[in-house]
Amino acid sequence: MSAFFKDRRVVITGGAGFLGGYVTEGLKKCGCMNILVPKIEDYDLVDINDINRMYDDMEPDIVIHLAAIVGGIGANREHPGEFFYKNLIMGVQLIEQGRLRNIEKFVAIGTVCAYPKFTPVPFKEEDIWEGYPEETNAPYGLAKKMLLVQSQSYRAEYDFNSIFLLPVNLYGPGDNFNPASSHVIPALIKKCVDAIESGADHIDCWGTGGASREFIYVADAAEGILLATEHYNSSEPVNIGAGFEIKIKDLVEKIVKLIGFTGEIRWDTSRPDGQPRRQLDVSKAKKHFGFEAKTGFDEGLKATIDWYLKHKPA
Repeated sequence: MSAFFKDRRVVITGGAGFLGGYVTEGLKKCGCMNILVPKIEDYDLVDINDINRMYDDMEPDIVIHLAAIVGGIGANREHPGEFFYKNLIMGVQLIEQGRLRNIEKFVAIGTVCAYPKFTPVPFKEEDIWEGYPEETNAPYGLAKKMLLVQSQSYRAEYDFNSIFLLPVNLYGPGDNFNPASSHVIPALIKKCVDAIESGADHIDCWGTGGASREFIYVADAAEGILLATEHYNSSEPVNIGAGFEIKIKDLVEKIVKLIGFTGEIRWDTSRPDGQPRRQLDVSKAKKHFGFEAKTGFDEGLKATIDWYLKHKPA
């Protein structure tokens, strides 16, 4: 329980989504009495009129901005313009209207895709401007990174309390398993389960398998976001991660073993690997608001697989 959240009105954009559900649950456990989720059916947060109506209706003290147009490498390649415009305009307008209404705090959620393609590993927050992001997700990453510029500019000119967090790739129960828009872990889980059920003798995987990624269990990421919301008040960006990396090839083998698929793994090297490596330096989150990820990777993967087997369409 946290007295900080008890009487504050907290709006969570994207609160009905994957990460948003866990942040909402975390707020309930903190004793928050006023958790407000603007649903997409009621408020189009790309539209300034709907943003103003949301602020009028909900009167937040704090906004945690999780809403985003997201997807894996394929979705980013197909919709670079949409991903850039919608993510940028949502965040920019939400922050500006929050400032004009003197809300107490704005928590902007960025993305690991904002980092340069060849960032030294582990990624330190100070390196975020040292190059251009990986091309396949640069429009999304840059749109989100502009919210960091806005956050810092607004603190400098208006003393507006906004913070910017950089979570690494999320996974966990309730993830998006739609192959058109899912990220790597749910996509691989679905491929393996589908292959077993259809009797297929192989699965196809994108790239070479040589790229690495870091993953954080979604419940851990939600905890980090709420700790930062309560305790962190600076516009310097902070990574939210687990502090490890795994090659995609090793990830596939781990998932195949946990699910029990015994067929061949085929690599389609005509498909892109994406960013060559990803691993965050997570020391600032521990230093500034005491956050450390708790869930072991094998434990989290097993929970995700079990959830999918229980909830997948018949």
